[in-house]
Amino acid sequence: MLSRRSRFTTEESAWAGRLRRARSSGRKLLDLTQSNPTQVGLAWDGAAVGEALRTASTVAYSPEPFGLASARAAVAAELSAGGVQVDPEHVLLTASTSEAYAYALKLLADAGDRIWSAVPSYPLLEHLAQLEQVELIRSALQYDGAWHYPVLDAEATAGARALFVVNPNNPTGNFLQQSELEGIARLGLPLVSDEVFSAFALSPSATSCSALGADVPLVLVFGGLSKYVGLPQLKLSWMVLGGDPRQLRLARERLEIIADAFLSVATPIQLALPAIFESGATTRAAIKHRIRANLADLQRMADGSALSVLPVQGGWYAPLRLPATQSDDAWSQRFLEDCDVVVQPGWLYDFERPQYVVVSLITPEAELRGGFERILEAVAQDCS
Repeated sequence: MLSRRSRFTTEESAWAGRLRRARSSGRKLLDLTQSNPTQVGLAWDGAAVGEALRTASTVAYSPEPFGLASARAAVAAELSAGGVQVDPEHVLLTASTSEAYAYALKLLADAGDRIWSAVPSYPLLEHLAQLEQVELIRSALQYDGAWHYPVLDAEATAGARALFVVNPNNPTGNFLQQSELEGIARLGLPLVSDEVFSAFALSPSATSCSALGADVPLVLVFGGLSKYVGLPQLKLSWMVLGGDPRQLRLARERLEIIADAFLSVATPIQLALPAIFESGATTRAAIKHRIRANLADLQRMADGSALSVLPVQGGWYAPLRLPATQSDDAWSQRFLEDCDVVVQPGWLYDFERPQYVVVSLITPEAELRGGFERILEAVAQDCS
């Protein structure tokens, strides 16, 4: 009776069960996986956002498939001010980056087609691809003291209709580099780049290239309020189109039909967008300050230990490499049950090696330090 595409594994994993029981037990846990920016004590101008939405409330409705012209102009101006020149006519608004992914998959692939992406990376792509009946081809990121996208060729991407990247990648934090973009361009395939974390470089020396500069037939770049201003509840994201003018025109024509079938972005959010961008600078600055301070704390505390904080260039997450005495699942269980500390086991992101766990850098500073101290103690005991 029901579709195969909607048939997901719903059985609770052993890890999820342990975490559910720990949280329901009333134990005071130090949760180092927090990723909701509205629940980690970050500064944000609630009064300004509330006033912007109040004054933007309207009963008038103008259904525009790509979003209101004023809102698309606000996105283009904001991105252009950050150094990426954007034409408002090439901006499409969606309710979320997940919806942007769905639009891209509908545009670029038919049922049974294949797309390429790297691992470890954003785990939701696998679910979104299944919902569109698209198969994933995966290649592993390379690590030599820093993370890199693999050198791609026709064999590695055989049958792929498009390439999907996250820039900076989640959770490894590596920015896409110009040489990697050039290698991707040689394949002649459309490129989809999720750049929701691009505003969050973890050091002044970290450099990135927006995929909008890639010499590919078609490029789709995603961003959104969820990360950019730390307000996921406002439900507005964007897709920016680039590439060959003919392919760009054809893609825009088809995306207009796709978007017109949903019309999911609320009018008040679109009207309030300039004020939201302005007030969001406060939150963005607070996020940058916290993630940089937290990463520096982790690196300082881990110095000389058997645990490594792997280099990250941008984003909100940090992978930790643990001793190979047990698996990531066993380490995560040890930290939860013996230390009351929550981390994410690396298998959630498809790390190839089994000794990685991931922590969130937007965790409140004292909580992250306290939890990390317990982790270091447990590792030291295991290695003694």
